[in-house]
Amino acid sequence: MYSYDLVVVGGGASGIAASIKAKELGIKKVALIDEKNYLGGVLPQCIHSGFGLVYFKEDLTGPEFTEKLAQKVMETDLDIYTSTFVSKIAYRDYFEKLVYAVSKHGIKKFKTKTIIYSTGCRERNIYEIGILGNRPSGVFTAGEAQTLMDIYGVMPGREIVIVGSGDIGLIMARRFALQGANVKAVVEIMPYPGGLTRNIVQCLNDFNIPLLLNHSVLRVIGKNRVEEVEVCKLDENRKCIEGSKFRIKCDTLVISAGLVPRVELLEDLGVTIDPITKSAVVNDRLETSLPGVFVAGNSLVVNDLVDYAVEQGEMAAQGASEFIFNKGINAVLWKKVKLNGNIRFFIPQLISGEKAVTMYGRVLTPEENVKLKVSEINKEIPFVRVRPSEMIRLKLSKDELSSARGESLTFSIFKRGAQLGE
Repeated sequence: MYSYDLVVVGGGASGIAASIKAKELGIKKVALIDEKNYLGGVLPQCIHSGFGLVYFKEDLTGPEFTEKLAQKVMETDLDIYTSTFVSKIAYRDYFEKLVYAVSKHGIKKFKTKTIIYSTGCRERNIYEIGILGNRPSGVFTAGEAQTLMDIYGVMPGREIVIVGSGDIGLIMARRFALQGANVKAVVEIMPYPGGLTRNIVQCLNDFNIPLLLNHSVLRVIGKNRVEEVEVCKLDENRKCIEGSKFRIKCDTLVISAGLVPRVELLEDLGVTIDPITKSAVVNDRLETSLPGVFVAGNSLVVNDLVDYAVEQGEMAAQGASEFIFNKGINAVLWKKVKLNGNIRFFIPQLISGEKAVTMYGRVLTPEENVKLKVSEINKEIPFVRVRPSEMIRLKLSKDELSSARGESLTFSIFKRGAQLGE
């Protein structure tokens, strides 16, 4: 059995950042475990730029971002276990957790005081989004297609239809176009795009790729290989409009229909799960309902910037450090985050008021000319526009939070010039 103060499960950007920060904070024995044979998560296959603008203050590609983190790792005294798959986590008591893993050298067992869970997220597949029809070759998730192209140098197809206009789908539309493929359409069920504005412009508009809003792919048609897909236009209730069905000839269907945090091991452990984020409910140390178990990065919330995932990794490391050196997080009267109006979520869901905190949230639908209000501290922040695809990142100071009265913090979105409740 291996004994550690902290075990970080997941070697993507968030997990790497958490490990580095933990050592900087004085945690002596730190292990970083990842199932792949290299660190970085999906970053090594993301060869486009747009990474690091917040964290490194540079415009980097995914591999460049990984390299910068890797340089820090090489200067840090921590134990790294790659090609090691964590199969189970057990909670023995307040200061002892067990992590079971499988490696090429056999079963490994880790005893640790704290855990930072940073396993990222998975893609929703074709079986989860209700597309019927044949099951020929030529159907990929966006991540699978990206891996084939940018890790293995394999072109998945030449006539492409993409389902979903999230950032990954948009970036893959551009990637296919740059390789000479004919991207027939990006099909989106919502009345607005799911990705960042910059990606709509740079990935679709610049390449004249059609974006079909309020449309759905109903069926895959093909014997051995995808030959075409059946599409229809949707009404306001997302029902197929009679007479609107048409077919698009293609040899490849790419599914980019959203991401889901990989939290199965946390669920098995009995951690409280938020039905909206599909991940753990956390306090402002990013600690879950089980003391000493922290979660960060895309396994906490699906971020639109890797910089935010790194930031969350460091926040979790600070929480783990406090837990280790103070023998637990001091009990406080946690203020619950409450939501009003056009807000889907804000995390952390529990705030102590004892420290500054960075909040991350998303709205339900696009709006323009609005204000975000935190009622109990009388804080208002104007926004020209808010969109579901763009994370709201909000810093609240210790002074602001300590002035709050009551047992909750209420986050609301309302039109500028209107009174809350109108």
